[in-house]
Amino acid sequence: MPTIPMIPSVTTVELKPAPIEPSWIREGRPVARNATLSRSADGMASTLVWDCTAGTFDWFYDIDETIYFLEGSATISDGHAPPKTFRAGDVLFLPRGAVCRWQVETYVRKVAFCRRVQPRSVTLAIRVLGRLKRILGRTPAPKTSGFLEAA
Repeated sequence: MPTIPMIPSVTTVELKPAPIEPSWIREGRPVARNATLSRSADGMASTLVWDCTAGTFDWFYDIDETIYFLEGSATISDGHAPPKTFRAGDVLFLPRGAVCRWQVETYVRKVAFCRRVQPRSVTLAIRVLGRLKRILGRTPAPKTSGFLEAA
């Protein structure tokens, strides 16, 4: 069976304006930009680079987003835990439905791994079909590499 090649990318791409919803801005005039680095074939997952200048704003998450901070910093609060400042090298997961207040003092740049969430019924159906396929077709379960099991 032919395999699909990996697709390398860099985070030093040209970013295009990605304005923050004006009603979400609480202080300042933050200017946001982004660029899509990759998108899954089914459109359910994507990776992008995003940056933003100083300002305070709310963000309403309609997707799951995992963030890896590249530069600068942002203090983020979700109304549940005390605000936390994230800097280069930090990772943050924000599930669909989260509402966070971002305070960017000067600048922040991140890589965002975004995944659209399917309804539970769809996820369950996919799992059941996969299990039935393995049982009926005696197809072995997919093998994972060691780095996934360590996570």
